[in-house]
Amino acid sequence: MPTLILVRHGRSTANTEGLLAGWTPGVALDERGAAQAAALPGRIAGLPLSEIVTSPLQRCRETVRPLLDARPGLRAHTDERIGECHYGDWSGRKLAELKDEPLMEVVQSHPSAAAFPGGESMRAMQTRAAEAVREWNARVERDHGADAVYLMCSHGDIIKSLVADALGLHLDLFQRISVEPCSVTAIRYTRLRPFLVRLGDTGDFASLAPQQAPPGDEATVGGGAGAP
Repeated sequence: MPTLILVRHGRSTANTEGLLAGWTPGVALDERGAAQAAALPGRIAGLPLSEIVTSPLQRCRETVRPLLDARPGLRAHTDERIGECHYGDWSGRKLAELKDEPLMEVVQSHPSAAAFPGGESMRAMQTRAAEAVREWNARVERDHGADAVYLMCSHGDIIKSLVADALGLHLDLFQRISVEPCSVTAIRYTRLRPFLVRLGDTGDFASLAPQQAPPGDEATVGGGAGAP
């Protein structure tokens, strides 16, 4: 079965403003995010991509645009199932405000029980994304062969949930996974099991250096802004 390259969108204006964007329209890449997207074609130049699939949201479409320009033979397929989690009433709100919501403790510690008011549950988010990947795996293998490589551009929580699915981790453990903006995660699927062969690779180790404000013990809903 194919190898899936998962790319989180580049840093967005919502990331730098500390907002939980969700499906809020008009959330674009910021200056750094645009630079990350511009560097992506060079980072994966050695990969013979057979298909590109993207979330319909603007920040993902902007992330794959330089890649499509560099590979004019490819076009991007849009799949809503790998779009961001529907955060409902939380969409567009400051993450600093949301940390005091009682539901946030559930999101952090028991996400399989978390359902966003006016939105969807985290279980539903993982299910739709995993179903999309399995359908695309079959389609890519049918059209391009079992050794094909294809790329999906999606969002932090979606990618973390797909990694958990590939590793056989319960969704309640997915907050232990971190994927920075424009990071590359690779999963090789086989008939019997998936193999996680890259996780959150940015080619930049700056985020591992000591920071003035050490990261807390909670995961950033939506994925965070990455290294400063």
